[in-house]
Amino acid sequence: MTPVTTFSGQHVALFGLGGSGLATARALLAGGAEVVAWDDGAEGVAKASAEGIPTADLREADWSNFAALVLAPGVPLTHPEPHWSVRRAKEAGVEIVGDIELFCRERRARAPGAPFVAITGTNGKSTTTALIAHVLAEAGRDVQMGGNIGTAILSLAPPDGNRVHVIELSSFQIDLTPSLDPSVGVLMNITPDHLDRHGTMEQYAAIKERLIQGAGLAVVGIDDAPSRAIADRRSDRLVRVHVGAGSVPAEGLGVADGHVRDGAGEVLADVNGIGSLRGAHNWQNAAVAVAVARALDVDPDRIRAGLVSFPGLPHRMEEVRRRGAVLFVNDSKATNADSTEKALTAFRDIHWILGGKAKEGGIFPLVPYFERVAHAYLIGAATDAFAATLEGAVPYTRCGTLDVAVEQAAANAAASGAPEPVVLLSPACASYDQFRNFEIRGDRFRELVKALP
Repeated sequence: MTPVTTFSGQHVALFGLGGSGLATARALLAGGAEVVAWDDGAEGVAKASAEGIPTADLREADWSNFAALVLAPGVPLTHPEPHWSVRRAKEAGVEIVGDIELFCRERRARAPGAPFVAITGTNGKSTTTALIAHVLAEAGRDVQMGGNIGTAILSLAPPDGNRVHVIELSSFQIDLTPSLDPSVGVLMNITPDHLDRHGTMEQYAAIKERLIQGAGLAVVGIDDAPSRAIADRRSDRLVRVHVGAGSVPAEGLGVADGHVRDGAGEVLADVNGIGSLRGAHNWQNAAVAVAVARALDVDPDRIRAGLVSFPGLPHRMEEVRRRGAVLFVNDSKATNADSTEKALTAFRDIHWILGGKAKEGGIFPLVPYFERVAHAYLIGAATDAFAATLEGAVPYTRCGTLDVAVEQAAANAAASGAPEPVVLLSPACASYDQFRNFEIRGDRFRELVKALP
């Protein structure tokens, strides 16, 4: 835990009692703050009360006593409209912050030079966060990983001069961190997302840019226009990362054909043959990890060794098993077409399991990749809509449930005669029609695959 001492002796309101909210309350109390916590749901309040965290309905509180409102990132700050706790705080002139802001203040108070790597982006940030943490840990560094990737930041060990915090940040978290100042800030990419919470694409990009503005060193992927514009506004201490053919950016890194090169053309890493880093999107992840590790003075040989040994993330192009020539891949985290596109570009001879609760646009954006698909196996509520898109382009079977799809895909892939057929679960859908979350869906796929004779 990182006790938050910067609010010692002060009254703090806390709203949102999920995992990060409870961790924040514990850290504030451990640091000597007077906390009053609340949630719109009874379950969170009950959990807090059972731990001895003081709770009270903040609608009835005297807000003039509070030094700050600590807001959970899932609670609307501005759009579609501010939460009632936000309105109460603004009416009382109380600052509104999140748990990342508390960490930043604690870092400045405890160990202002402690390495702090913050990663954001619309896509790829979880894999990149895990990859950076893995490379640093394999090189012998004391690494703490968390934030949006899973472990609440204040549950991690406190900042220390020899300890590296590698933290994934969502746009919601950045929006609640006015003094964000990582030693290395990473922006992977920006595509439209969460506009219901940020209003416009311009506002969404501006929030992402704040991570770069406050960073000691900025590492920015420049393959989309919004990120490229952000890089252009950064005047110094910048590493640009470009994926694809063409010149390597000055004072940057380029990746083509799986080779990460610097501006002088020197090959710094080769990710070809690393199963957990298949596909051009993973080339960017690898290049960013190389840039960060170099900035933290990791030996080049240890960087390359860390890339090779990276196991990948569960549910994100996770290689579950080989059965004869057939490779089984769990990409359950692909809950929209944009995510599934990354998997379809990484393989051929694909036996594709897809479906669930469809997102807007369905799978129509994936039509250019249908030639990579040998057969599709449809599950869940999106079956009829997806069948209409596949009709005449890809052979498909209506399977209904995941167990039927795995059995049929495994049999057909084994009989296909292809050199390396792939059974790919990449649903391009939310899981909520049949599974509580994508993790449970991916776990079930893994169990079914491992149970095959």
